[in-house]
Amino acid sequence: MPAKINASTSSGLVVDSDLTGSLQLQTGGNPAISIDSSQVTNFAKQFQIGGVLPPAFSARPATSTQSVSNNTWTKVTLGTEEFDTNNNFASSRFTPTVAGYYQLNAFLFCTNSGGSMTAIRCNIYKNGSDALWGSFISPVSATDAIASVSGIVYLNGTTDYVELYGYIGGSSTSPVFAGATNYTQFNGIMVRAA
Repeated sequence: MPAKINASTSSGLVVDSDLTGSLQLQTGGNPAISIDSSQVTNFAKQFQIGGVLPPAFSARPATSTQSVSNNTWTKVTLGTEEFDTNNNFASSRFTPTVAGYYQLNAFLFCTNSGGSMTAIRCNIYKNGSDALWGSFISPVSATDAIASVSGIVYLNGTTDYVELYGYIGGSSTSPVFAGATNYTQFNGIMVRAA
């Protein structure tokens, strides 16, 4: 039996002690947080921000390649959802229904089969415009390179949406975004309520 600290609805703060080295925080007599003698912490309910579970998603391309044009910003087609906890990801777009600040991350694998690939980028667009600028890569190899982007963006929970865009500069004859498993991904999670 752990030591208990209970926020009682009738007696206020109630403390029951023991010698096991474990601690349990309660509300209304129900366990909320338990910490055992090894300092392992368990929560009775899922972590929430502002009273809601934070929406999260992760998506990747459904096909092995997406052909693109040189020197042109192109929306990355993401047809496979790894997870989408609040059903806010569709048509390669994340439109959360909970207002807040979101940590967004992406990486984009680019390749070509001919010509040169002199620069690649991936950016996260908010409502159709640049919101987060990713790394600018001058490929060491003229055939393969990976760009990444990461940052926090405010989304209003109604009309705001984010998408992943990529860019391949150069004179490649067949530039593509590579979509093999885990080569290209876009993910995010709410980190703070509005």
